[in-house]
Amino acid sequence: MSKIIYTHTDEAPALATYSFLPVIQAFAKAAGISVETRDISLAGRVIAAFPELLDDDQRVSDALAELGEMTLLPDANIIKLPNISASIPQLQATIGELQSAGFAVPDYPTEASTEKEQEIQARYDRIKGSAVNPVLREGNSDRRAPKAVKAFAQKFPHSMGAWSPESKTHVASMGANDFRSNEISTTVDSDTTVHIEHLSESGERITLKEVALSAGEVVDATFMSVRHLQAFLKEQIEDSKDQDVLFSLHLKATMMKVSDPIIFGHCVRAYFSTVFERHGEQLEAVGVNVNNGLGDLIETLESLPADERVIIEASILEAYANGPALAMVDSDRGITNLHVPSDIIVDASMPAMLRSSGQMWNADGEMQDTKAVIPDSSYAGIYQAVIDDCIAHGAYDPTTMGSVPNVGLMAQKAEEYGSHDRTYEVEQPGTVSVVTPNGDVLLQHQVEVGDVWRMCTVKDAAIRDWVKLAVARGHATGATVVFWLDAQRSHDAQLIEKVNIYLAEQDTDGLTIEILSPVEATKLSLQRIRAGEDTISVTGNVLRDYNTDLFPILEVGTSAKMLSIVPLMNGGGLFETGAGGSAPKHVQQFEAENHLRWDSLGEFLALAVSFEHLAQATSNPTANILGTALDVATGRLLDEGKSPSRKVNELDNRGSHFYIAMWWAQAMTEQTDDHNLAVLFAPLAEALNAAEETILQELIECQGKPMDIGGYYFPNPALAAEAMRPSPTFNQIIDEFTV
Repeated sequence: MSKIIYTHTDEAPALATYSFLPVIQAFAKAAGISVETRDISLAGRVIAAFPELLDDDQRVSDALAELGEMTLLPDANIIKLPNISASIPQLQATIGELQSAGFAVPDYPTEASTEKEQEIQARYDRIKGSAVNPVLREGNSDRRAPKAVKAFAQKFPHSMGAWSPESKTHVASMGANDFRSNEISTTVDSDTTVHIEHLSESGERITLKEVALSAGEVVDATFMSVRHLQAFLKEQIEDSKDQDVLFSLHLKATMMKVSDPIIFGHCVRAYFSTVFERHGEQLEAVGVNVNNGLGDLIETLESLPADERVIIEASILEAYANGPALAMVDSDRGITNLHVPSDIIVDASMPAMLRSSGQMWNADGEMQDTKAVIPDSSYAGIYQAVIDDCIAHGAYDPTTMGSVPNVGLMAQKAEEYGSHDRTYEVEQPGTVSVVTPNGDVLLQHQVEVGDVWRMCTVKDAAIRDWVKLAVARGHATGATVVFWLDAQRSHDAQLIEKVNIYLAEQDTDGLTIEILSPVEATKLSLQRIRAGEDTISVTGNVLRDYNTDLFPILEVGTSAKMLSIVPLMNGGGLFETGAGGSAPKHVQQFEAENHLRWDSLGEFLALAVSFEHLAQATSNPTANILGTALDVATGRLLDEGKSPSRKVNELDNRGSHFYIAMWWAQAMTEQTDDHNLAVLFAPLAEALNAAEETILQELIECQGKPMDIGGYYFPNPALAAEAMRPSPTFNQIIDEFTV
């Protein structure tokens, strides 16, 4: 029997799975396909990391490692839902829930002083940040807006805020002494093992890590000067106040889990400099970790005596009053842009600002022009290019604008960021070097205490596959293909050489292919967008992440509706279901009102292409029919407006699943490729149609009251299943459908 793996993840996508998976499994049986789950949730990964501390009935296998091995097989077919890229606060909250549920997992040691604590910390560090995606993405990314989604956005355009020519919104980045400007890069000729070495000014030599490299692999090293970062942040805070614009920090402390929390912490210190000048020793004594944000500081203050706490809280209020207005994550709750690192993920926060007239919320719940602080200048310029374009020409028109699909270099853990275990906060002044076995220095930097140094690598085979995929998408669409690479940047210069070689291996007749810097590529793409023309952005891993939010949010209102296909390099397929950035708010509403507004459109789209891939790989025509019928049902769902409402006591995620099931069954009945299938699905379609009114009533009546599912990060499976399948009528029809 053919097999599809459907991942169990976190938050709203995980809740939606309890509702939709029974439908998928019922339909898939008709094609002789089994749909199995693998738990790669944050809680599941924590449990898998400490088997020796758990009871026999609590232990679970390492599902992520299993799936990583599966991606190397030619018959791999994996549907991957959005998962938490955990910040330390999220990790700690998960640990707390597990401990409350009787799992003896250890606390996360923020300051690992003993060998045992260091070992525990190392296990948790492998779980933090973007730990899932690099394991599963054994292929490059093909991400685009499906025709049905694009057509819907044109027919029913989402709101786009008007832009003022007098807008003061702008991006601020360092431009010097940052990761981009300090980057050096090379390509190794043969397989080798290098080591990262720190030589202090006192002469102490420490090997930080050994790294195996393969022939043709691109190797980068760079660092951010903390001294210049601090000066930059101070300058931007002062300028924000002078210009009367909101101060807003935009990082990605989830993906760039080593570097960006450090940068975030420096920003918190800079904004609240007077607080740390007056109370720094006291705050350090109680264990405040500013890398976790202002929220950690405020929470930790609770451990102080009331009289001491009041004094520090007064200093915080004084800093607010004397500093520039801060952009707010939640004005009503007083949650600022500096509270929690995972709240201000750049690839989601910047497009949202650009869609809202270039403004963010202030403390009074009003929109205001904003200084968007993106310290590293590697990609900050793309957002400034969009701002400049909107100030000059106004907002984009979703009814006429072109599309910017993406082909992203991410196969075999392609890196160009601080998400990995080769990023270090320098403890002593000296040099950090990448050294060959015979002692030759490949790359070297002079560093100071606190500087953030990192090494990144991209494998040659991944680059070749990336170029091949870009050409294939160009042929499939006829769109202009643009490689976003800057010849003036060391990393990109290495890639440009390879791109030119590998393009020569491909059939590029009839294609328009350009290589432009990210800023120039943005300008060209925006020009073509306004002309209604499509442009394929071919990018590295960071810009893949940024562009697949930026353009979809402008084009179709959300990145969750994108089709994300990863053709695995050994022949299998990984199908991703969209972004999960809004999932936390969805769960909060669900817990308060038993209404889940998560839109499973991404799951529908991914499932359809998963069936299509399986049909081709296994010569299973029934699978193709299932996929085609699901696409028909999805188009009808959009046309008839049966996506989840944001408001309680209206159609939610569960209601949307009912409609997709009903119309999917109907499409299976109406298809003419396989008469037996049509006969098989006819009773199911009839039963669902006949029970529509009853089912909708059951799905609406359950809403409007708090829903306890036993946990946020580690919900009780029985409670979650009961909550997400509240219609006995719908459940019975689906569960009794037999092949």
